[in-house]
Amino acid sequence: SDKLEKRPMLLEEQVNKNIANYKEQVGKIIDIKRAEFRFNGDWLSKLTLKETANLAESFSVGQMLRRRNFSERFKKDEEISVREFLYPLMQGYDSVAVKADVELGGFDQLFNLHAGRVIQRYYGQKEQDIMTCAMLEGTDGRKMSTSWGNVINISDEPNDMFGKIMSIRDELISKYFLLCTDVEEAEIRKIVSNIKSKKLNPRDAKLRLAKEIVFIYHGGKAAQKAEENFMSLFSKKDMTVDIPTLEIKNHEKIAVANLPIITKVTASRSEARRLVEQGGLQINEVTKSGSKELVSLKSGDILKIGKRHFFRIIVKK
Repeated sequence: SDKLEKRPMLLEEQVNKNIANYKEQVGKIIDIKRAEFRFNGDWLSKLTLKETANLAESFSVGQMLRRRNFSERFKKDEEISVREFLYPLMQGYDSVAVKADVELGGFDQLFNLHAGRVIQRYYGQKEQDIMTCAMLEGTDGRKMSTSWGNVINISDEPNDMFGKIMSIRDELISKYFLLCTDVEEAEIRKIVSNIKSKKLNPRDAKLRLAKEIVFIYHGGKAAQKAEENFMSLFSKKDMTVDIPTLEIKNHEKIAVANLPIITKVTASRSEARRLVEQGGLQINEVTKSGSKELVSLKSGDILKIGKRHFFRIIVKK
């Protein structure tokens, strides 16, 4: 993707794990029994130094630096490794290896997609057509990033997916309807018009949106159940609804800042500490803002993390 910071190297073990996850996710959209999966390590690992040098002849340093993320980092005097310049070349060579007719990608991938055309031409192949789609921002309006906690995954459980969609910024409603649902464009325009004229509450539009999206990935029954759970949790404050549980040891004292990590709501300690200090964690509707505070939880306690994550405590004896 169009990274705004140095791209980390992944270990082969992590790459293989990611592949398994991607297969599972794409299987929600296409029939993977009819799809052919190719692994670019099969051909990239065989590239010689001479072949790599020949690929590098296809682009100048100036062209690379005109790419948006590289130019921004260059202006800020931030580090850009030569390895990062190789990425679009390797992706472009993928198109040669599979003899691609068409390559799809997000708008941020335009440079890399174009690299495929350039390198196909170098190898005497017919240039692929390329098709980009608009970027879908995360719940807070920024680019989706796991480190920012604003990602909606297609592998999310129905309740979590529904809750995340309900938390998106109002100005993203139209884009989410357009990019993530099968609702007709004319109806989407009507929804947006009704929101602007205050005939429709944005919250009600999001309820429709969330149900439409959950239906696509989990089916009608799951979408209906997710809506009912959301209404119970957030509208009626009904804690008898089925919510995830968190098991802890008897008499165990836990630092408040560890709870977002234990529940996997946040990925890092700094993010968890920031969430707590900003008042984003409650136990039985009591805000706990001291990240170093130790708490003793009992069975039946309700833990709320952020706006949409609820857990019922179970103490193991």
